[in-house]
Amino acid sequence: MAIVKSSTQSLSVSQRVTAGAVCLFVGASLVFLVGMSHISAAHNAAHDTRHSIGFPCH
Repeated sequence: MAIVKSSTQSLSVSQRVTAGAVCLFVGASLVFLVGMSHISAAHNAAHDTRHSIGFPCH
């Protein structure tokens, strides 16, 4: 049986805020870029998600 050692590293508050801001930007960009897309496959793929967050797509 192998012993596996793992370690964790705490992030500073500024690193956590930066990571959260980047994730928020990427997520919002994906939702809004797909929301403005006129490609039917992209529209259909994100349709329910957009409606669940109140984003108008019709």
